Amino acid sequence: MTVDTESPVAPMGTVTQDEPIGATRSERLSALAQQHGALVTLVIAVLAAWLSFDTFMTTDNMQNMAVSSAFLAVVALGMTFVIVTGGIDLSVGSLFALGGVLAAWGSQYGTTVALLLPLAVCGLIGLVNGLLIARSRLAPFIVTLAALLGARGILLAVTDEGSKTYLVDKDSFFATLGQGKLLGIGAPVWITAGLFVAGAVVLRRTRFGQYVYAVGGNEDAAALMGAPVARTKTAVYTLSGLCAGLAGALNAAWLASGVTILGSGMELEAISAVVIGGTLLSGGFGFLGGSLVGVLLLKVIQNVINQIGSLDSAYQQVVSGGFLAVVVVAQTWLGRRRRVL
Repeated sequence: MTVDTESPVAPMGTVTQDEPIGATRSERLSALAQQHGALVTLVIAVLAAWLSFDTFMTTDNMQNMAVSSAFLAVVALGMTFVIVTGGIDLSVGSLFALGGVLAAWGSQYGTTVALLLPLAVCGLIGLVNGLLIARSRLAPFIVTLAALLGARGILLAVTDEGSKTYLVDKDSFFATLGQGKLLGIGAPVWITAGLFVAGAVVLRRTRFGQYVYAVGGNEDAAALMGAPVARTKTAVYTLSGLCAGLAGALNAAWLASGVTILGSGMELEAISAVVIGGTLLSGGFGFLGGSLVGVLLLKVIQNVINQIGSLDSAYQQVVSGGFLAVVVVAQTWLGRRRRVL
């Protein structure tokens, strides 16, 4: 028996495979569809948009779409870890907005404060979420919903009920992190790419990544095999808070201000992207590459609707919601088909 290095790592060093030895052709096709269906759909959507709209593949449109995708992608990175453990984090949208405001306020004291302040505050909120969920065994939905409201309350307190907007000095190094370019590509895109590479290594090649998959696959079995279940859960929610805060800080650097109205509904976008990318809501299966593809697919759909021009922006939510429903149904069907076969 050989180890499949491309499949999620099993708990405590056991061997895993995305498909059993001697799998039938139907099993292999089902596994491929479940893992790479979003990528195929993305390629088809890009080709269709390219052929339909002259402005879709222009340099400006591609750069704008890449940078705007970067912030959601960072949030989706943390969300992937949470969902793989079988949890959910509804607080990331508010943490994203709070991180942006704190970063803009802190930028007057230098780049270090502008970055560390949102990371510290949002990471602390994520840590509290994790402790309540892991140690007190409270439902993730309720805990993170409370954190969503609490973070939004802190945001309103910092901005005097939203009446203050903190600006970022466009000549500062912090602004360069959001507005600068390297090889013609925005700095947030490079930062996001680096985070995804690091995250993929952690999730697929470290013991912590093994624990994440083990907890999501079967929490009781993981505990019996020696996995630190509570510590793992606490860590993934802390990571989710850190990612949301960092994404907000980068967005503030890009906009050169801390906009208080941002982040509403972003938690749903992040969850949608992760699930569309192939991560199971039930936990135990998922990968960061799929989440990135899910983010790009959502952004392409939104961009196409904007390109059409005659459609209201509300159609973005309708299309995204319908697409998510189709993906969840397809995931469920494929999962059952693989078990039956």
